[in-house]
Amino acid sequence: MEIEVRKKDAAGWFQSLRDQICDSFEALEDENEGPLSDRVPGRFERKSWDRTNQSDGAPGGGGVMSLMRGGRVFEKVGVNISTVFGSFSEEFAKNIPGASEDPRFFATGISLVAHMNSPRVPAVHMNTRFIVTTKNWFGGGADLNAPLPNADDTTDFHAALQECCDRHGDDYYERFKKWCDEYFHIPHRNKARGEGGIFYDQLSSGDWAADFAFTKDVGRTFNRIYPALVRRHMNEAWTDDERETQLVYRGHYAEFNLAYDRGTTFGLKTGGNVEAILMSLPPMAKWP
Repeated sequence: MEIEVRKKDAAGWFQSLRDQICDSFEALEDENEGPLSDRVPGRFERKSWDRTNQSDGAPGGGGVMSLMRGGRVFEKVGVNISTVFGSFSEEFAKNIPGASEDPRFFATGISLVAHMNSPRVPAVHMNTRFIVTTKNWFGGGADLNAPLPNADDTTDFHAALQECCDRHGDDYYERFKKWCDEYFHIPHRNKARGEGGIFYDQLSSGDWAADFAFTKDVGRTFNRIYPALVRRHMNEAWTDDERETQLVYRGHYAEFNLAYDRGTTFGLKTGGNVEAILMSLPPMAKWP
């Protein structure tokens, strides 16, 4: 069946992208000559996990966590992939397109969150995914999360994403930037989570190959622009006050992920690996 080929192709791409990003990030560790360059360069450790369907106890796929901690550049970064399948609960199925008719689902994707040692280097989030119910679609995006925002970094990050979007749809950047601004907002603080980027969901234009090509381009674009931003600042010294600002910022980041993020909810509601789902949380944070 065509949909089975699409599932395999999507899952294979997310695995390939994981490998490309991990190589890029380990290269940054090797290149670093900044305040923590006396450390051994960080390396990813991979840990596989298996999922069991909550409804019948049958196998339901799984994933691989790739986690680096305590490196020269990255304080904590996770680059996780997963491919899971099963059936949604009746209650949760009502919230997923195409699942109220048939609760069976398939989901594959990559999810990345990087928390940096230096408060001058922006944290970042990126994920892309392919979901199948009685419908199928792509979703994802990338957004910058700088404790100390830098106008040039923000401009260049958005410019790279706009160029990516413009290659695939004349209105993509405008639509997906607005969606990102609206989604990554912390209501109880009435503030944005970061400097934005793009966010899209339920992308099903009728041309699967085109939608897949865009999703792949988002991943490749991220893997070009973000390491470039890291290199700008990773060798700069930082102050105790800047570190304090970073820790408080991380607290706000954690609040959004735990209270509002749909990906967190999806993972927990579908019996995903809790360690992988909560990988996005920072290693240290403060609430003054």
